[in-house]
Amino acid sequence: MTSIALFNNKGGVGKTTLAYHLAHMYQRRGKRVLAVDLDPQSNLTSAFLDEDDLAFLWDETDPSFGPRQEVMFTLLSPGTPKTIAQAVQPIVEGTGDVELIEPAQVVEGLWLLPGDLELSRFEDELSQAWGNTLAGNAKAVRATTAFYRVIQNARRVVDPDVVLIDVGPNLGAINRAALLSSDTVLMPLAADLFSLRGLRNLGPTLAEWRRKWQGVVVHQAPEDMVLPSGDMSPLGYVIMQPGFRLDRPVGAYKRWLDRIPMVYERFVLEESGIEGDGDHEIATIRQYRSLMPLAHDARKPMFDLRTADGAMGSMQGLVEKCRSEFRDLTYAIDGRLATLREQGR
Repeated sequence: MTSIALFNNKGGVGKTTLAYHLAHMYQRRGKRVLAVDLDPQSNLTSAFLDEDDLAFLWDETDPSFGPRQEVMFTLLSPGTPKTIAQAVQPIVEGTGDVELIEPAQVVEGLWLLPGDLELSRFEDELSQAWGNTLAGNAKAVRATTAFYRVIQNARRVVDPDVVLIDVGPNLGAINRAALLSSDTVLMPLAADLFSLRGLRNLGPTLAEWRRKWQGVVVHQAPEDMVLPSGDMSPLGYVIMQPGFRLDRPVGAYKRWLDRIPMVYERFVLEESGIEGDGDHEIATIRQYRSLMPLAHDARKPMFDLRTADGAMGSMQGLVEKCRSEFRDLTYAIDGRLATLREQGR
């Protein structure tokens, strides 16, 4: 079982949409899936849950609404930590260590470790802890590994085949701790200048974090601590194809698309000490603009839309195409994971 962080330090490329649909497609294939929302914007959590669940989850329930019969979290007692932000709150407040939480079952075979906008409060704590983590300070190491320990606890609870971690679009302290918790990194990219610039920053930063973690922290941390490997092995990238605008010719799209393999190999693979083979693109996922609003309203993946959801006529062809693309993508990811295991990474 391997964890996959979906990460690009440029926002707006469809990262959360990709994570949401991969989670559902793996579940459709009979896999046990754990989705983890470590983006303080919590878009993955809001994609999985309706407003009533979110209100209960974030302790914003309005008593005037009266009792609701089927809220996902009602079996939890009041005050029980339900989100990752609530789990790390003792560290933020300086009152203790992380409180482990149980994942919420979204559907059979698919669980979620929910996010919360309050997670952003953890940024300063993690930023300040990093220097002490490098010095082997036990308290600082516990803060830096809080996400990892929450995820490991959830793994023990649900025994997933795959863990998908949604990470925010920046290179800050929260994302450093999130990525150190992951085995591999899958990069959703757009074929544009901004994604290329993002790769130039992302690759060297990941390499620096990896070197410091594996070369310093693991040797100085207390021996009784279970630490993540810090591998963050590059898995490849997925091109999130845009809808073309009249003011942006197809040639401009192709120009940036053609440059991505070279930039990825130079700034991501070489910085990671990995010899590239020129085959880094896992798939291209088209922009399903007409299906997205229907999927949002129906609260289901685009590839599950039916005529009753508004996907009528020719749109059913798009639904089938969407299903085929995401199914093929999961198999392609599985192939990349198998290759990394063969290489001992």
